[in-house]
Amino acid sequence: MANHRASITDIAKVLGLSVSTISRALADHRDVSEDTKARVRQVAKDLNYRPNHLAAALRKGRSNTLGVLVPYITGNFFSVVVNGIETAATKAGLNVMICQSNENVLHEKRNLETLLNAQVDGFLVSLARTTHNLDHFAGIQELNIPLVFFDRILEGSDVSAVVVDDRLGAYQVVRHLIEQGSRRIAHFAGPQHLNVWKNRFQGYLDALRDFGLPFDDSLVYHCDMTEQSGVAGTRKFLQMSPLPDAIFAAVDIVAVEAMQVLKEHRIRIPEEIALAGFSNEAFTMFTEPRLTSVDQCGEQMGQQAVQMMQEMLASHSGHFIPRRVVLSPKLKIRDSTLRHSSLLID
Repeated sequence: MANHRASITDIAKVLGLSVSTISRALADHRDVSEDTKARVRQVAKDLNYRPNHLAAALRKGRSNTLGVLVPYITGNFFSVVVNGIETAATKAGLNVMICQSNENVLHEKRNLETLLNAQVDGFLVSLARTTHNLDHFAGIQELNIPLVFFDRILEGSDVSAVVVDDRLGAYQVVRHLIEQGSRRIAHFAGPQHLNVWKNRFQGYLDALRDFGLPFDDSLVYHCDMTEQSGVAGTRKFLQMSPLPDAIFAAVDIVAVEAMQVLKEHRIRIPEEIALAGFSNEAFTMFTEPRLTSVDQCGEQMGQQAVQMMQEMLASHSGHFIPRRVVLSPKLKIRDSTLRHSSLLID
C-alpha cells in the first residue's frame, strides 16, 4: 500500500467491520464500544491512516479554504497583505491557497479555474495590471461564491473591496514636496483603468491645484510601472529645460530606478531633484538616500479582507451587497525628499 493512501474502507476490510462503524469509532461516537474504538485506532495507526479533512468539509458543503490571487509575491507589499490574510484566516479556522498572476490576465484566468476546481469557499483578489474587465469573475458571482477584492480594482466596478485611500496618499506626498520647496514636480503615472494609479494621479493633480501650481502634461510619464519605464521616463525628464525639481513615482520600484538614473547623471537627491515613491516597500529603507514613500497598511488590508469574507460566508442569503472599506495611508518621510532637516525622518 506504499502508493495508496489508506482510507476508512481499508480499515473496515482489515477488521471485518462496516465503514459506518469505522467512521463512528474514529469520531469517538458513544454507540461504539471502547474495545472496538481501540482496535480501530490501532489499525488506523498501522496503516498510517490520515483523515481527509477536505473531503469531510465538502460533505458538509464547505472546504474551509479561501483562494487568494495576487499579481506577485516577490515584493514587500503583497507579501505583507498575504501575511495579514493568513493570520486572520488561521484565527478563523480557515486555510488559504495562494496563486499569483504575474501581472498577466491569462494567468489570472487560469488561476481562477484552479481555485474553483479546488472548491474554495471564497476568493480574495488583487487584479493583474493587464486586466481590463471582470468578465472572468462572472461565473464566480453567478455561483454566489463570496468575492472580495483588495488594493487593485477596476475603475467604476461595483464590487466588495478593501483599499487604501490612494488619492489621499498621493496628495500627502505632493504636498510634502511642495512644502520642501519643489515647484516642477514630475509624475510617473500607471495604467489609468486601475483604481490605484488613477487615484494616485488624481491626488497629484489635487495637490498642484490646491497649492496654486500649474499642471504641465509634459511632466507626466504614463507607463506600465516596470523597472524599464523608470529608466526611460527619468531620461525623458532629464532632457527637459528647466529640469523637474522633484519626481513622484506611483510605485517604489519605479522611484528606485529613477534614483539610479539621477545618480548616473550626478544629480544630487534631494538638493537638485527630490524623489518619492508609493507602497513603502522594504527596500526603501536601504536605498541611498532612503526613499520617501507611502505606507499602504498591507497587514490591516489583509485582515480586513478576511473579516469581510467571513461576514459574506456567514450570510445565508447568498446575495452580497457590495461595500468598500477604505484605509488611511501613512506618509513616510525620509532623506530623498528632506531638504529641511526640521522634519522628522521616518
